[in-house]
Amino acid sequence: MYMRKADREIKSKEEIIDIIKRCDVIRLAFNNGDYPYILPLNFGFEINENKIIFYFHSALEGTKVDIMKRDNRVSFEMDTKHKLQYYEEKGYCTMSYESVIGRGKIKILSEDEKINALKKLMRHYHKNEDTYFNPAAISRTLVYSLEVEEMTAKKK
Repeated sequence: MYMRKADREIKSKEEIIDIIKRCDVIRLAFNNGDYPYILPLNFGFEINENKIIFYFHSALEGTKVDIMKRDNRVSFEMDTKHKLQYYEEKGYCTMSYESVIGRGKIKILSEDEKINALKKLMRHYHKNEDTYFNPAAISRTLVYSLEVEEMTAKKK
């Protein structure tokens, strides 16, 4: 992926992972015909054999599920550390931030894979606990992953 302002690019995988850890929402853009279908989602993630894999959950049916079954390619974006920078003397205003964007493919997880993925999702928001979730909800929940194929990160 090309970045126009190379001086803002973050190349260190450790720094990129730190940004991901600080984000609380990821936006997925699905291929939906003439227009993309974009959604903000909660997520969990892991690094497996040097690959980043995100985990999500949803209802068993709906627009997003229909789209991902037709075309599992997605792009994603996440950002954090937003701070307005206003330079009154110049009449100039900008925003500082950190962001990660990329793309990959969605995989709907099997019943056997769901619990482990949901635990990772819970751990992202409940850092120091093995947080309980009701196992009765698992059969009524679609759990899916996104294996990152390509990504870039940026800091301004």
